[in-house]
Amino acid sequence: MILIFFDKAKIFVKGGDGGNGCIAMRREKYVPEGGPWGGDGGRGGNVVFRADEGLRTLVDFRYKRHYKAERGRHGEGKNMHGASGEDLVVRLPAGTLIRDADTGELLADLVAHDQEAVVARGGRGGRGNAHFATANRKAPKLAEKGAPGEERWLELELKLLADVGLIGFPNAGKSTLISKVSAAKPKIANYHFTTITPNLGVVRVEEGRSFVMADIPGLIEGAHAGAGLGHEFLRHVERTRLLVHVLDVSGSEGRDPVEDFLATNRELILYNPVIGAKPQVIVANKIDLPGAAENLRRVKEAYGEEYEVFPVSAVTGSGLEPLVYRVAALLAGLPPETPVLLEDAGPVVHQAEPRFTVFRQEGIFYVKGKEIERHVAMTDMDNEEAVERLQWIIKRMGIEDDLKAAGIKEGDTVKIGNFEFEYAE
Repeated sequence: MILIFFDKAKIFVKGGDGGNGCIAMRREKYVPEGGPWGGDGGRGGNVVFRADEGLRTLVDFRYKRHYKAERGRHGEGKNMHGASGEDLVVRLPAGTLIRDADTGELLADLVAHDQEAVVARGGRGGRGNAHFATANRKAPKLAEKGAPGEERWLELELKLLADVGLIGFPNAGKSTLISKVSAAKPKIANYHFTTITPNLGVVRVEEGRSFVMADIPGLIEGAHAGAGLGHEFLRHVERTRLLVHVLDVSGSEGRDPVEDFLATNRELILYNPVIGAKPQVIVANKIDLPGAAENLRRVKEAYGEEYEVFPVSAVTGSGLEPLVYRVAALLAGLPPETPVLLEDAGPVVHQAEPRFTVFRQEGIFYVKGKEIERHVAMTDMDNEEAVERLQWIIKRMGIEDDLKAAGIKEGDTVKIGNFEFEYAE
């Protein structure tokens, strides 16, 4: 079986619509004027995202892109209220960023197992006719329809949650290393870019002590600017707490390990200085090959005072045990990683929106506003009393005055939400 790694997805979510309110009258034998007795509709279910540390890819969202919660039940007679719709709980990998596809606003960053976020709220249930009784209208024959649930397109972006990130140029031996110290089974071959998707492995140090290591595909110069698959790879380094920098000290690819170290770190810093400042250890790999001893000396001379250098042979397993124990010890002294959000300079500030706006476009007068659009959506246009109430609301909110100020005339078309009607004095 081939597991395809997907770390981005775009999906549509919709909260459940609210149930309709009920129109009913009491019909008891000894109550001649029983009055209204219609119950309320139930609230629609929410769409809830829940982080699951057992999931590692967004591949499921490639095949199913629409998610809708259950609507609320309708109200019934005898003042019986409808049941609320069930929430739709959608599991996705821990480490997933959720953004509104239209505005780009960050809605949630789910980093912990079972952490939840409501991404589309269900609509409230419509009120039954029992709510509309007044001294002058003792037997109202109107009720509200359920409010529609929220709907939106979302962009999901997965950034792997790992304690340790393996970085380095292609073919430095990262995949071999993670296959030796964990149960991960990455594809390994002697050519560049064998690894084109991140691999995760759990490294068990001793009973009850382990850490998660991510084999990040090899970086190339220009990765910070998106060269190759730079951005696709670099995002997975952001959440790691410690970087293990793998160098090919044998020079088998004709590269200089001293220069490789500088080049890789340069890409990290240019992409995000916070990542470039993460603690690192150097793994001098392929120590068993000719020419490695001289390059190891040069690496220690250049970086040995600032970084710990571990000579290893990932193929033979030589030097891996001290490396694993030292990495575990370093992690014990590092705080849990907080998410790094590159695009967000600060908290989102929502400016107060007007209650409604009126404008004319191509001969049609549009009225926009959440409140009035909700009233229209919850009005039964086939019910005369309900329509009269909506007209009263439009006038009370001042919408009619604004339409007149905008130049509306008898017979012009007005559109509110999905409803169009002809204006009449």
